[in-house]
Amino acid sequence: MSLIEITLIIMVVALIILVLAMVPTLLTIKRTAASVGELAQMIEVELKPALHELTGVLAELKTVGGGISEHTDDVRRFMSALGETGDNLSTINRSVSVVTSVLNTTSVWATGAKVAGKYVVERYLKKRGGM
Repeated sequence: MSLIEITLIIMVVALIILVLAMVPTLLTIKRTAASVGELAQMIEVELKPALHELTGVLAELKTVGGGISEHTDDVRRFMSALGETGDNLSTINRSVSVVTSVLNTTSVWATGAKVAGKYVVERYLKKRGGM
């Protein structure tokens, strides 16, 4: 056997080993390509209705957003009126507190005057009776 023949045999053996190693790889690539194709079809079938539904939801959101922006001024006026009502309630509360304080003071003075009056009348009656 010559050097060329040995080289050719080594090349053929290497080529056979390469082909035997490449066959499973090529089969795996083929299965992967088929799987990717099925996935693309499934995504297309399921994604179209989802996109259609999403478009409908976005249209509804635009409608709701437009309605909200129309009523923003109403909400501002309501909040302003609510703040004024709070201020008025605070003023009424302070006024009621002042009136209550005055009534309590008057009640204390009236009680004091009543007790003092009884004491004066009793002293007067005792003096008069004792004379």
